[in-house]
Amino acid sequence: MDLQLGRQVVIVTGAASGIGAAAARLLAAEGAGGLVLTDRDAPGLARLAADLTPATPVETVVSDLADPAASAAIAAAAIARFGRIDGLVNAAGLTTRGSFETGTAAIWDELFDVNARAGFLLMQAAIVDMRRRGAPGAIVNILSMNAYCGLPELAIYSATKGAMATLTRNAAHAHMADRIRVTGINLGWVATETELLKHADMGHGPDWMAAAAAAQPLGRLVTAEECARLTAFLLSDASVPMTGAILDLEQKVAGAI
Repeated sequence: MDLQLGRQVVIVTGAASGIGAAAARLLAAEGAGGLVLTDRDAPGLARLAADLTPATPVETVVSDLADPAASAAIAAAAIARFGRIDGLVNAAGLTTRGSFETGTAAIWDELFDVNARAGFLLMQAAIVDMRRRGAPGAIVNILSMNAYCGLPELAIYSATKGAMATLTRNAAHAHMADRIRVTGINLGWVATETELLKHADMGHGPDWMAAAAAAQPLGRLVTAEECARLTAFLLSDASVPMTGAILDLEQKVAGAI
């Protein structure tokens, strides 16, 4: 399938590793016109950019999305380098644990600052640029199956993903006539470097991922590359006129008993 991404300038957050990196690699392979990659991991971002250039024009922005000024700086970098924003992938996110027993105001602020506020501000910047130029565009928000309810220890994280799910639909409704499409992906358990590090910090043994994978219907976890393929499809003209849709990418049916 020709995804016709050759004209698109796309911002990808959380691009140094995991889902963001997989999305950036696939968008480059599909001929994206330019990529603006951002992460707080400067060495990881530099390695990815080196892999993608010179075949694909890449602008990197080292930033911490907890900073309320970061989103505007990322958008400004995209416009300064490429003159426009055609697409946005909100892939960055924190998964700090926080339940109704263990959650704190600090955890709440940390998660909402990065997972929800930054995503909103980047969507806002992209939409403003698209409308200023009278041009169509596409935004894909990487959400989570936890948005439906969530595990007890992920109460605050789940709330941030629920907030982004609502913002996804709201933006899609508000800007449908502007030809700006906004969609989301509810991800299940994905095999990423972040998951490995997180579970190592939680004291899980080296074989935990193999055991978790064996318990899944397909005998494995969802991969970052599978999420990247769906992301590229949703950004592309191949998914027109889909908007406001939130697709589950997981080995279960939400609501099924």
